[in-house]
Amino acid sequence: MKTRNFGAFAECLVLAGAVFGLFSGGVAAQAFPSRPITLIVPFSVGGSTDIVARLVAQQLAAPLGVGVVVDNRLGGGGVVGWETSARAQPDGYTLLTTEMSFAIAAGLQPNLPFDPRKSFAHITTAVSVPHVMAINPGVPAKNVAELIALAKAKPGQLFYGSGGNGTNTHLGGELFKNLTGVNMVHVPYKGAGAVLADLMSGQVQMLITSAPTALPYIKGGKLRALMVASDERMSVLPDVPSAKEAGLPGMVMLFWIGFAAPAGTPPAIIARLNHEINASMSTPDAKQRLAAMGLNQVANTPEQATKLASDEIARWAAVIKQAGIKAD
Repeated sequence: MKTRNFGAFAECLVLAGAVFGLFSGGVAAQAFPSRPITLIVPFSVGGSTDIVARLVAQQLAAPLGVGVVVDNRLGGGGVVGWETSARAQPDGYTLLTTEMSFAIAAGLQPNLPFDPRKSFAHITTAVSVPHVMAINPGVPAKNVAELIALAKAKPGQLFYGSGGNGTNTHLGGELFKNLTGVNMVHVPYKGAGAVLADLMSGQVQMLITSAPTALPYIKGGKLRALMVASDERMSVLPDVPSAKEAGLPGMVMLFWIGFAAPAGTPPAIIARLNHEINASMSTPDAKQRLAAMGLNQVANTPEQATKLASDEIARWAAVIKQAGIKAD
């Protein structure tokens, strides 16, 4: 009899615990936020990541009822900002802007002071934009197939530029080499401005970079676009074939920007932030500003954002390992 009574008592405790968990989670979501939120951007003011972060911060103020302060934490190619976010209290009051370089760093820097896969709770992938393969107009190649044939006919005589060792532009070139077997020489620069100048003057022949970076020069006739690194063409470059159409379906390469919180942040708060951030990017003003930068809204779920980050980490780690790329 005592055993049965104890069992019934234990069942009551489990039920009470479950009810309390649901209640406390609901209370946490309702109470959040009660003070300003800090949104960390690991890069300098003015870049695409910073612009999107500030747009979201501005749009979130009204629905959340508190200010969202953008904090540019520079250093270590993003490491300082990522580590600061990873070590913050998991209460929803410190958020992180993630992007493609976050996934690249996991394979490029094996001794990061945090675990790229386990230290963050991803909230959403906000926006993305394809990369574009651009060449100097003087290169005698009208399409990707002709560029591949030219590179194979002149091994080691064609050069592709990048914004620096281990950057997305570097990995784009290496991915192209892996998929096609061409021998092109990597020329690293310190930033996109320098490589674009030499690409237009013919010092290097090719660059794979995010569409917004190359678009003004393509439209102005200073560069020739051979391929959009996505499954579909871009509306702003309707005559440029997709990677699939160019015969390189594995060349899909998106620059993406998302948001995350420290691991352990309550799911109810993650869900609230996911809803508000995605909604904030859907306003007419936000859509207009994103379109002006050539960015496409993604607005996925926390689960989808987590999978995207994990897949990107694995993908670029493989490219880095095959190419033998080392951090500067």
